[in-house]
Amino acid sequence: MFEIHRALPADAGELFTLQRAAFVDEAQACGDPFILPLTESLERLERLLADPGSLVLKAVCGSRTVGAVRAGVTGANAVVGRLAVAPDMRRRGIARALLERVEEDLRERHPQLAALTLFTGAQSADNQRLYRQLGYAVTHRERIAEHLVMVHMRKELAVPAQE
Repeated sequence: MFEIHRALPADAGELFTLQRAAFVDEAQACGDPFILPLTESLERLERLLADPGSLVLKAVCGSRTVGAVRAGVTGANAVVGRLAVAPDMRRRGIARALLERVEEDLRERHPQLAALTLFTGAQSADNQRLYRQLGYAVTHRERIAEHLVMVHMRKELAVPAQE
């Protein structure tokens, strides 16, 4: 079993290691060892975790961090990113739980949020399937390089009525 908590600056090293481990297979699938999750620096992650406006969640099993997700808000939209699950802990509901929790936390902190967006590699059929199950729809595809196509997805949120 696992629990989900807000990540703290002290978690940077463990989250950095998790991210590297989780995105290796994505890099191999698209034939690019320089995808952003593998080139992001520890210092950038530390700054993100220290920023009170950022939202980074971690899934913990015992004392081990086994998953993470982050989100940032711009206006009425939030961008969800860097969903990562330790390779040996996949297919246990961790990614789904992290996505549901980040949405819940975002809605609580930003009640007027209109949509969530994210992107994944075109070759990541399992990721796309999960996102569709959670209400995301493909908006467009973007060719980043000859070998790399990203699929952008969006989930519309019901905005509460103004009183």
